[in-house]
Amino acid sequence: MRVGLYEKLVRAGATRREILKGAASMAAIAAASGTGLGALTRPASAASELRTKILQIPGVGKGQPTDSDFQKVGEICLEATKANVKQGEFAGVELTFMGLNNQNLHNVLFRGFLKPWETYTGAKINWIDLAQADYNARLQQSIATGTVDFDIAEMGAPFEGDVCGKGLTSEMPDWVKKQIDIDDYVSYLKPPVGTWDGKQYRVTIDGDTHSFNYRTDVFSDPELAKAWKAAGNTTDWGQPRTWQQVQVVTKFLKGQKFKGQDVFGYLDAPKAWGGFGFYFLGSRATAYVKHPNDKAWLFDPDTMKPRVNNPGWVRAIQDVIDALPFEPADQINADPNTTGFQQFLAGTGSLLSWWGDIGQVANTSDTSVIGDVIGFDILPGSDDVYNSKTGKWEKLASGPNFAPNCAYLGWGVYVMARVDSDEKKKKAAWSAAAHLGGKDLSLWTVMYPSGFQVHRKSHYDIAEWVAAGYKQDYIKSYLDSEFNSYNHPNAAIEPRIPGIFQYYSAAEDILANTFAGKMKAQEGADAIAAAWEKLTDQIGREKQIKLYKASLGIS
Repeated sequence: MRVGLYEKLVRAGATRREILKGAASMAAIAAASGTGLGALTRPASAASELRTKILQIPGVGKGQPTDSDFQKVGEICLEATKANVKQGEFAGVELTFMGLNNQNLHNVLFRGFLKPWETYTGAKINWIDLAQADYNARLQQSIATGTVDFDIAEMGAPFEGDVCGKGLTSEMPDWVKKQIDIDDYVSYLKPPVGTWDGKQYRVTIDGDTHSFNYRTDVFSDPELAKAWKAAGNTTDWGQPRTWQQVQVVTKFLKGQKFKGQDVFGYLDAPKAWGGFGFYFLGSRATAYVKHPNDKAWLFDPDTMKPRVNNPGWVRAIQDVIDALPFEPADQINADPNTTGFQQFLAGTGSLLSWWGDIGQVANTSDTSVIGDVIGFDILPGSDDVYNSKTGKWEKLASGPNFAPNCAYLGWGVYVMARVDSDEKKKKAAWSAAAHLGGKDLSLWTVMYPSGFQVHRKSHYDIAEWVAAGYKQDYIKSYLDSEFNSYNHPNAAIEPRIPGIFQYYSAAEDILANTFAGKMKAQEGADAIAAAWEKLTDQIGREKQIKLYKASLGIS
């Protein structure tokens, strides 16, 4: 098989085994449309017309979508619902939906998408809106007390150990699997993700990985290139490819000017963010600590002893400490929302690790000023990697170690088990979830500001993105950064173990003090490890070892 064809199939979500067997070639080719192969299996004209229609609402480059736009998209995508639900079938049913209102996305869009669904089905939805920093505590409270007061929840797969493992969720009916075309999900979001004890619980609406965003104009500027050489650097001026290079570039840019303005390098997010901020340290750490010959990187799989205080993690913490003085003033108080939406998209900083929201919002919001000058890549690598099994740093014969951080495994929609005793309410809840996770609607959400990234093989259709208004080079760079992270052989995949966000939240609190200079990097890392050991003992070490190994595919 030609290398180019193999790479296209891998980006489309096919596994190496499937390709070699030939079993997935047609499905993968269909998903790779826009690469010169997709015309062989184009979707039916009606489906294609529907997708074309919704992608012009409001149109890429035509400003921020409004609630009216959300409702129009929801209305056009109702046909799949109508095949399974009669008009007015859920009259009298009330459902409570818990989710985020972060950045005026998530629940804000869901309201618009579901308004025509409510009108058609007769059901009514009540909303619990949560800020990102409040989400973890609210969900954990419901889990701990067993007082689930919602019928549907927007939730990430890392919580499945806590929620599905305790029997709090409703099993997905077969008709829902068919309606949402569950086989279209990219491989890393297929079972065991979304399942527990072999049962499917999740409607996936998002695929998560941290990718690398950089300013193409900054890293092609001849004046900065001249200053770079004058500073004694022997390499060419350009996008850094390793974390070691990121550090050098960030320190160099302090005090430099670009188009008459101060220019900065990497943007760290040191401020706690309800547990979610830990992912940003993780993205600095994975290339240091995720060895290609070891599936584990957070804990030792045989003992659950934390690795967060090993030399690789300590180096990542020290990197943040060392870089902060060269970043914008008061960066110590920046959380990820600040770095992504108030700094990078507004023109401050030239390097950022974030979820895929950046690539979408840059071209489809009213706040971005850099939509034409962003490049994308997988996360930087490292010149060496720490081998936890040998206790030594290693330089790989293949070159720098790359380990994309597939942070959070994406948002999903989950129906709670409390609806199972009422068949009408149960069907209504699953119908709402299926509408939000529909294949066509998902394409709109991954192209426009929503909080959700590509998560289906069919999303790698460059022709559809270009037809919607994206520039081809831009969107190819963006999609490759996402799919190449999902399919990377050394990707750092998050474990779905009970209490995972308790671990992250405990780490965040300690890191805040460490970044503020109250603790040394090693001291902070040791304090995190001690807190994690205590949590593991509280949850149950033997149980955690078993579940952690299962999540890594280790017997």
